[in-house]
Amino acid sequence: MKPSSSTAATIDDYVAGFAPEVRSRLLALRAVVQRAAPLATERIAYRIPTFHLGGNLVHFAAFERHIGFYPGPSGIDAFRARLAPYRSAKGSVQFPHDEPLPLDLVAEIVRYRVAESARPRTRKRPS
Repeated sequence: MKPSSSTAATIDDYVAGFAPEVRSRLLALRAVVQRAAPLATERIAYRIPTFHLGGNLVHFAAFERHIGFYPGPSGIDAFRARLAPYRSAKGSVQFPHDEPLPLDLVAEIVRYRVAESARPRTRKRPS
């Protein structure tokens, strides 16, 4: 069962709405992100669990056949070769429910995103 997007106010609320097997996967992913980004805050953004650190760091969500992990385009690009076994798009990757979650890889991606968030941002000036 997927929680109603209007009722999940916290990540705990979001996770609680799923079957035990999916809930276990979501909690494992959450724990890895918490360890890799201890200063990040949790919130619901775009109706899905989000970790925020000076901006959105990573998101994740459960679907019928997979867990979606959203480290943004830079997170996908930096780990493209290691993410090759999984279905991915510009800023997302799908981890099928019938395969183990690549938690070590997720931790590396999150640490990469944390380091990236610490870099000074440069803005383009209007010409």
